[in-house]
Amino acid sequence: MKHNIEKAKISDAKQIHRLINHFADKSEMLARSLSEIYENIRDYYVVRQGEQVVACIALHISWEDLAEVKSLAVTEACQKHGIGELLVEACLKEAEELGIAMVFCLTYTANFFEKCGFSLVDKAELPHKVWGECYRCPKFPNCDELALTYKLEVEG
Repeated sequence: MKHNIEKAKISDAKQIHRLINHFADKSEMLARSLSEIYENIRDYYVVRQGEQVVACIALHISWEDLAEVKSLAVTEACQKHGIGELLVEACLKEAEELGIAMVFCLTYTANFFEKCGFSLVDKAELPHKVWGECYRCPKFPNCDELALTYKLEVEG
C-alpha cells in the first residue's frame, strides 16, 4: 500500500489534535493544544486514508542550524507499515533543503529513531532554546525522554 505524505492543511488540524492527544493521554508523547496546532500547521505533514488523518509529524525550526522532529503519531491500525519512517524521511529531506545542519527529537521510542539514522545524545548537549515547551509537560523538570540527533550534510 502506497502512503502519500502531504503537507497538512488547516482542515486537518482537529484530526491532528485528536491523534496526538490520543497518545498524550497514554503518556506516550506531549499533548498539543488545538491553537498550537493551528499556529504551527505549516510544520506538519500528514498521511490520510480517504478523509481520515492516520498519521502526522512536525518539523519545527529552532534556530539557523537546528530543527526538531516532533508530534510523530500513527494510529494503532496503521503502525508497523513504515509510515513513521516515511514521515521522518520527509522531515529530514525538508531540513536538508532548508540548509539545517542538525535535527533532534525528544522521545520515549529511541530505538525507532535510531533505525531512522538518529544517534542518542546527552540532553545536556542540546542548546537551552530547545527546552521552551518543557514547562508544559507534566513531568517537568524531571524529563524522562531521550534525546537523539541526526546530522545533515549541508553546504555553507
